[in-house]
Amino acid sequence: MSLKKNVGEKIKAIREAKRLSLQEMAQNSGLELELVNNIEDNTNIPGLSPLIKIARALGVRLGTFLDDSDNLGPEVCRAGEAEKSLSTSNTKSRSNSHLDFASLASHKAGRSMEPFLINIEPADEKGLILSSHEGEEFIYVMEGVVKIIYGKDEYLLNKGDSIYYDSIVEHLVCAGNNNNAKILAVVYAPQ
Repeated sequence: MSLKKNVGEKIKAIREAKRLSLQEMAQNSGLELELVNNIEDNTNIPGLSPLIKIARALGVRLGTFLDDSDNLGPEVCRAGEAEKSLSTSNTKSRSNSHLDFASLASHKAGRSMEPFLINIEPADEKGLILSSHEGEEFIYVMEGVVKIIYGKDEYLLNKGDSIYYDSIVEHLVCAGNNNNAKILAVVYAPQ
C-alpha cells in the first residue's frame, strides 16, 4: 500500500470512528467538502496546511496520519533510515507535486513536533499557493537554495542557513534557483 494511500485511509478511519460525516469534517476543518472527499479517496495529494486543519478537526496530532507506533521512548533515526511519509504540493495542479517528506520520528508516539527531511523539486512559480496554519516551523537548508515566501517578504536561504517562523502567516517553501534542494524541517502544530 502506498504511503499516500495510507494518509487518506487513516483520515477516513479516524473520521468514521469519531462518527463525523464528510460535511461535518469539512465544516470543522474549514476545508471544502470536495477537497476532504478527494483527500480521503486519495485523488488529491494534500499539503501540510490541509492536513493540519484536518488533524485539528479530528482532535489528533498531525503525526497520527503518518505513523502506526506507540513508542513513547526516544527514537533514534540513523543516516539513511528516514521513512518517506508523503509527498505534497503547494500548487494548483496535483501533477506538480514538489515536496517529498521523509519523517525522522514516525515511530515516536505522542510527539508535539514533526521533524522531516524534505526534498524540494523545482515547480512552476505561477501556480504556487501560499498556506497558513497554527504553529511554528523551523527550516535548515542542507543542500541547494530554498526560497521562503513569508507574508509579503521573500527570503533566499543557502546551504547552512535557517529560518524559524510562525506558520499562521501565509507562507510557501520552494526551490530557490530551479534546482533541487534538501531541508531539515521541524513543524509544531498545537492540538
